[in-house]
Amino acid sequence: MPLLPAWLTPLMAADGQAEVARHVGLLSGLYAAGVLVGAPLWGLVSDRWGRGRILVVGLVGYVASLLPLLRPDSIGLAGIYWSRGATGFFVAAVVPVVPALVAEHTPQGQRARRFAWLGAMSLLGFLFGPGLDTAAAQMAGALAGIGAGTLDTTDLVIVMSAALGALMMLGLAVTLPRTAPAAPQDDVQSVSADRRRAMALWGLNGAVMFVLSGFELGIVLQGQQHPALSSREISLMFAQCSLVMLGVNALLFFTGLLERAAGRGVMAAGLVLAIVGLTLLARHRSNAWMYVGVSLTAAGTGLVLPTIAYLAAGASRQRLGTTMGGLAAAAGFGQTLGSAAAGWLFGAAAQLGFAWLALPLLATLGTLMVRPTWWPAAQALPLPPLTAPQTPSQRNHLEP
Repeated sequence: MPLLPAWLTPLMAADGQAEVARHVGLLSGLYAAGVLVGAPLWGLVSDRWGRGRILVVGLVGYVASLLPLLRPDSIGLAGIYWSRGATGFFVAAVVPVVPALVAEHTPQGQRARRFAWLGAMSLLGFLFGPGLDTAAAQMAGALAGIGAGTLDTTDLVIVMSAALGALMMLGLAVTLPRTAPAAPQDDVQSVSADRRRAMALWGLNGAVMFVLSGFELGIVLQGQQHPALSSREISLMFAQCSLVMLGVNALLFFTGLLERAAGRGVMAAGLVLAIVGLTLLARHRSNAWMYVGVSLTAAGTGLVLPTIAYLAAGASRQRLGTTMGGLAAAAGFGQTLGSAAAGWLFGAAAQLGFAWLALPLLATLGTLMVRPTWWPAAQALPLPPLTAPQTPSQRNHLEP
């Protein structure tokens, strides 16, 4: 993404910078649209054909869709659009199937920690993925130094991305389970409850991603509205956001919080933290308070999103892929709407746009409190036997 404007400019020499920027935005939107369309479709197909097969198909398609970008002059602008849309569509085969596969082959007592690991790996990818640009620039310089000619940095990034996808395919060929565990048959009542709770989680995921994408765009736009806020500080805030979310994932992993606390309570606590953070950002008068607001918002959303994924993993195996696919589609939809709405919101309300972003979270928090039956509860782990007689207060504490 950072290399895309400079990469498109030679292909559109007759057009101005505004036209290049428009195509960058459209290409980004097309990639997101591919994920939005593909995620529920691949999730549904994986419920019928098997997770491992769909996962490999997604990675093969991902690599194949990247390679035409090495010859952009031969495929033209329309071909670039097709390639980016196809990349998003095939990535969508990975996004919902990986958590479904992990949930399907994980005992209940280990599921929370493995989902915390999944969240941490995603955040690490977002944190270090942009480093491919730097690595490609250094590689291009080294190759030029040994007489290999001048290579385009963007081409090297495309090759490295495709190589990583191919490496993942080799790893999956060795490590994927050969057979899926037998799935018990669900009665009609449990299927109906499953669907209702899945839809509630989809709505919550979309709302949080709407706010999160608007929050991130709001941070970028603060650089235009507050001259004292440098681009370096904005970059530090984004790094801080990723690191705080990583810390929250570590908390969930080391403490087993999701196994011990009610998922609804964890999500409510996360929403409260995010609301407080957005309120501070709306009222901040110094960069220091802005860092505090970013930390609280990141911590709150970092609590809610893994909890949603963990609760969604409790769906029946016949609907696990569909549930995860819907979750990914809801996230993409919320992210797309949030980015579009935030541009208008912060243009009209400036810093107070953060306060408006807190309203969807307040509404969601109210729903959590008023409609507890909408939200699935994690299965409680067996309690260790008590060696001492229980007092009435202890019995009340242990009872659900």
